[in-house]
Formats: sequence, C-alpha cells, structure tokens
Amino acid sequence: MSPTTSDPSPTWATGHVTFLGAGPGDPGLLTLRAVEALARADVLIAEPEVLDVVRTHAKAGVTVLGAEGPGTPAQTVADDASTAVSVPALRDCANLVMEAARSGKRVVRAVSGDPGLDTYATGEMLACAADGLSFEVVPGIAAAVGVPAYAGVPLRDAQGADVRFVDARTASERCWTEVGASDGTVVVSTTLDAVAAAAGELVAAGRKPDTPLTVTVAGTTTRQRTWSATLGTIAQTFKQAKVLPSPEGGRPVIAVVGERSAAAQRDQLSWFESKPLFGWKVLVPRTKEQAASLSDQLSSYGAVPHEVPTIAVEPPRTPQQMERAVKGLVTGRYEWIAFTSVNAVKAVREKFEEYGLDARAFAGIKVAAVGEQTANALIAFGVKPDLVPSGEQSAAGLLEDWPPYDPVFDPIDRVFLPRADIATETLVAGLIELGWEVDDVTAYRTVRASPPPADTREAIKGGGFDAVLFTSSSTVRNLVGIAGKPHNVTVIACIGPATAKTAEEHGLRVDVMSPEPSVHRLAQALADFGARRRTAAIEAGDPVSRPSERRPGARRRRAAP
Repeated sequence: MSPTTSDPSPTWATGHVTFLGAGPGDPGLLTLRAVEALARADVLIAEPEVLDVVRTHAKAGVTVLGAEGPGTPAQTVADDASTAVSVPALRDCANLVMEAARSGKRVVRAVSGDPGLDTYATGEMLACAADGLSFEVVPGIAAAVGVPAYAGVPLRDAQGADVRFVDARTASERCWTEVGASDGTVVVSTTLDAVAAAAGELVAAGRKPDTPLTVTVAGTTTRQRTWSATLGTIAQTFKQAKVLPSPEGGRPVIAVVGERSAAAQRDQLSWFESKPLFGWKVLVPRTKEQAASLSDQLSSYGAVPHEVPTIAVEPPRTPQQMERAVKGLVTGRYEWIAFTSVNAVKAVREKFEEYGLDARAFAGIKVAAVGEQTANALIAFGVKPDLVPSGEQSAAGLLEDWPPYDPVFDPIDRVFLPRADIATETLVAGLIELGWEVDDVTAYRTVRASPPPADTREAIKGGGFDAVLFTSSSTVRNLVGIAGKPHNVTVIACIGPATAKTAEEHGLRVDVMSPEPSVHRLAQALADFGARRRTAAIEAGDPVSRPSERRPGARRRRAAP
C-alpha cells in the first residue's frame, strides 16, 4: 500500500504578507529589514500618508495599491515603476491583502508607525491567520516614541519614571483617571483641535494645571512644529499663536505631558527644529545627477531641496572630432587628458562604452580633474586622477599646479581636453603657454533646459522658495530665462564673484557668497547664514521664521500649520 501525504495548505497557491511599520514620517527612519522586504514585494499596500515613504524602495514593476481605510474599497495607484492590477471591489483592507496573497504574491502591507500599535493591523493579521496565509511583522518606530525624540523631549531620564501611552480617540474614563493620578510621563496621540480637551481630561483626573506640555505636529518631517505650554495654558497658547481655529485642526499630533517636556529643557535638546536651515525650501538649479550630493548636504541642515535643471546636455553636432580624440587615447597620441566637469567624464565614458573600451584604456596617460565631483566621477569609472588642483577648483587653479612641458620627461607633448561647447579659453591658453599642444574637443553641448512646471515658476517669482543656490553664471541666466527672477525675499547664494556679478546684473541681491568655488562650501555658507539669522531672531525675542514667511500674505497662510 503506497504511503500518501496530505497537504494542509489551502488549494490556492499562497503568497506571503509582511506587515511593515513605516515609521512616523522621516523616510530615513525605515529599518534595514523594512527596506529588504520592500525590495522583494510584488504588491505594496499602504495608506496615502506613508506611500511616498515606502514606494521608493520597491522594485520596478511592483503593483502599488492605496489603502484608504477600513471598510473602504482600495484605490489602485500606479506610477512609472508600478503596474496596475485588476482587483475586485473589496469590503476592506484585510480582504485586499488576502486577495493579493492568495494569488501567490509577496505582499507588503505598510502602516504608519509600528504595526503593533496600529488600530487595524492586528485585525488584518488575524484575518490572514484564519485564512491560512503566512505573514510576518517588521516593526517600525512608533510615532509616540519617534516624534518626542525629534522634538527634543526625552520620555525618561536617570531619575526614571513611568511612561504611559494614551490614544485620546479611544481612551476610556478609567484610562484618564489612571494617568491623571500618576506622576509619570504621558504621551498622548490626538489631533490638533482635541489637545485642549485631552489636557482638560488630565486636569480633571488630578494632574496639576501647571504641568509642562509639548505638542508636536508633522513630527520627524521638515514641516514639524512644536509648541511648549502647560495643561492649563495650551488652549490660550494655540489661540495667541493663531494655530486654532483652523480647517486643519484634525491633523494628528503627539503631546507629551510631564516635567521632561519643560520648555527650558527642550531649548537645550531640540536638535531637529534648531537645524540652521530647518524647513527652508531651497532651489538647486542643477540636474538631478549633479545635485544629488548637494541636496543630501542641504537635507542634513534641515532644508527641503528642490532640484530644477537649468541646462540640458546634448551630444556635439559633429561627433567626428570626439571620435578621433578617443581613438587617439588608445593609440598613444596624448600625454595628458584633463576633465573640467562631470559632464566631460560622462561624455568620454559613453564614447568608451560605444567602442567597447573601459578604464584600462587610460593606461600610461596622466589624468587631471577640476573639482571634487569630477574626481569622484572618474573614480567611479575606475580612474584615479593624477592631478587635482591643490587650491582653487577652477581652470586657473589647475594651471597653477600643471607642470610645464619638458621634452626630457614627457615623451608626448599633447593634451586632450574634452569640454562643453561654451567653455572659456583660459585653460587652453594657459596650457599652450606651458609648452603643451592642446586638442580642445567639444565633448558635449549645453542648451537651456525646458521651463519647470507652472507651480514651480510661480513659487520662484512669488517668494515660495527660501533660498536659491547659484553655482555658475549660466545657472543665473538660464533660471531667470526659463522661470523668471526670484522674489526679493528669497536668499540668493552664489558660488563666487563672477556668479554674484551676473546675479546683480539681473537685479538680484546677493546675500551669501561661498568662501571658495565649491558647491559644498556654498551650501555650508548658506547654513552659516541661516544659523546667524536664527540666533539673531532668538536674541531679539522674535519668533524664528523662514525667509518665505516674510512675503506678502505669507503670515496669514502660516496660521494653519
């Protein structure tokens, strides 16, 4: 008699569900485990408030579904990296999750904060378990813990204390009585317009009206704002600050009650909101590839970078000159090759790939690079530059360090210089003076980029940006040409005197000048400017505000956080 085996699994091909905590809002707070799960997902299901946080880590072709809430049919959301799916009308999100998993897909169900504290995630897990679907939980940073940390409010210290977490929406009278009778720290999840009512519940339950209180909205994001008050004064604080009444009173907030939220202590611990460019919307008029590291640096200062390309790079109209020069690299025509931009590196690399060449073709050739970004682009190509200016990162700086031609030590007297069609002649003339022959080759053309979207143009002209970084004279001319002149409240930061002169010629007031021609020093100079501005406001007893909040009508709009 043949042995038989029974398969306890359901008859359909089952997939797998990952219930994933997306954290309180800052994309950088996603865990490594969360990123790994997202990279493997076939289907991603998330509420709108966390969708942008998680979808950037999903693989191309993932099916993205928006979960609007319990009892509501989900809406399919698709972008360039996503595919729509035909999903029948479903009663709730649990059915949406199970339907996708039953078809054999790997499903990620992303929720705000941590799944263990989500109102509905547990119910969805139970539904999966009852249906025989395998699932796992990837914890996330709960808003009740992450937001106070970003607000500079510790929940415990060396003295220790009970920490109670309360959801004001579901808290019972018994709950309020217990936390009111306690002298520990209370973390209340509520909404902006319900904070005063929660404070009243705590006072009625025994907490003293002068107990310190902090309220944080949009926690862990660059829209974060925190108010310090007491249980008895929070309503008046909101009224005086014109926070309420507001049509956005339903926004979620985290309130921390207890001595550890005292204003004097928060002034010392508020590391996030005190960043020099906190919340500043900074225009970076460069391509996304060029602006990546600069935008990362600005973000580290608390800014919100907005990249707007002002130039587009196109191949030369006649490629034969470039083709001859690249072939000359292989045949030993050149002693040196000098790169003055990332785009020049990219142009040569693309031509190499077209001919089936790689970095080995540079063997025996000395390589020079102007600027840190250009040098890094070469290193990424597998080429370590032999010469980078020790001083000013410019053509003039390169010439200061460039050796004169010496027929004894230099068997070849020729330099290959791949450049833009609009490049100046400074480097060519200087190399000729040093005794070198120069093949000055147009490797790429720069043309004015297309105008940015209408809302970006309006923000530029209407004062919606707090600062603009100009990294060359051409970025000034092109930005004004495609989008208009920045508003006079916008801080103008320029990389050097020539760029500043061009900005002034276009009627712009230059507020910040980089101490040296480096985009990273320019960003640092803007951060120093922001820090001085913040310190001056605090010393004068004025509220810290962004430059864009000084434009006409901005104060009225600011009333709604």
